[in-house]
This record gives sequence, structure tokens and C-alpha cells, in this order.
Amino acid sequence: MRSVHFLLAFVLLTLASSIASASDPSPLQDFCVAINDPKAAVFVNGKFCKDPKMATANDFSFSGLNIPRDTGNRVGSNVTLLNVDQIPGLNTLGISLARIDYAPNGGLNPPHTHPRATEILVVVEGTLYVGFVTSNPENRFISKVLYPGDVFVFPFGLIHFQLNIAKTPAVVFAGLSSQNPGTITIANAVFGSDPLINPDVLAKAFHLDIKIVNYLQKLFGGNSE
Repeated sequence: MRSVHFLLAFVLLTLASSIASASDPSPLQDFCVAINDPKAAVFVNGKFCKDPKMATANDFSFSGLNIPRDTGNRVGSNVTLLNVDQIPGLNTLGISLARIDYAPNGGLNPPHTHPRATEILVVVEGTLYVGFVTSNPENRFISKVLYPGDVFVFPFGLIHFQLNIAKTPAVVFAGLSSQNPGTITIANAVFGSDPLINPDVLAKAFHLDIKIVNYLQKLFGGNSE
């Protein structure tokens, strides 16, 4: 009788596992419009694959990530992302890497989200104030000050940021759980869209005077045409 019960439990677990794994793969770009005629297809959800026999070491490598990047921009940071476009061998492997440089005294990687990835970073130089916000309705803010050698995780899809609070430059290396994680910088997406979001929508959503919305849209370079 015990063997019958064991066999029944094994069958049920097998069926449950099969059902749990029967899901669509994660998207590798913002959208992939279905098309019935394969001859009219432009790309697939990912990249077309090279003949493995033709692969070389250059398909799996990148040089120069040790070189400091220019942070002389409005936010004082520079993200060097190594995804499948820079390292073709990353295709289908579900991982990418980034170097982030921060200017002294307030270099900021602004609030943003990765729609297709979790991020884990390690601080190499500097002192960073980092944090992320949980989803609605809680919207709990979780933050920490990081020093060289510290590691921090930003969960999948949540809004997060990093701010250099030291008088010296800062550098981190970050791993992301997608070959093409994508980045949505919140302010740029909301106030710098192309074409612009109707200012009335943003004024009401953010409880702002419409003149301020118009100013922000010009500041972030949104296209009104």
C-alpha cells in the first residue's frame, strides 16, 4: 500500500512540475509583435544564432572595463552596460554586466527600473546611498549606505537608484539577470517621452501646476511634434 501511495505522490509531483514549468519565456525586448508569415519576420525574441562551429573567443569577451568613464553630465554618472549587443556570446544565457561610474559629491544614477532583470551590485570605490521602493500599495522605501566591498540587490522591476555621497569618485560593478535587461529612467520616460504625454495628465498625476510640467518636459527634451 505504501508503494502505491508513493507512486501516486510521485505522479502528482511530476504533473505539478510540468504545469509549473509550462510558461512563456521572459521577453528579451519591450515587445515582439506576432506575425503569421515567417518570411516577413525581422527578428525573434532574442537573437538569431551563429553556427557554433564558427564561434570564436571574441564572441565571448570584452576589453576595457577597467577604464574610468566620463561623469561630466547633468546627473554625474555613466553606465557602461555589457549586454548581448556588446558580447554576442551572452545570447540565451540570461545575464549581463555593467560598470557604473559616479562623480564626487552627488553623482547619481537616477531612479529607474529594469523591466526584465534583477540587479546585484558590488561597490569597488566610494560611498553610495542606495535604495529601492516596493510595489503598490505599500510603496515601502528600503535604503542603505554602502562602502567598498559591500553588495546590494535590487529586486526585479522595482524602482531604484544610487547616489555618491563621498567627496571622491565611486565605481560599482553590477550583474543583471537578463542578456538585455532594459532601463526605464523614470523622469526621462515620464517627462521626456516622444511624443509628449498630455501635460494635463502629468499635472493631475503628480499634483503639479501645468507650467511646471511644461518646464520639466522641455528640460527632459520631450518631443511635442
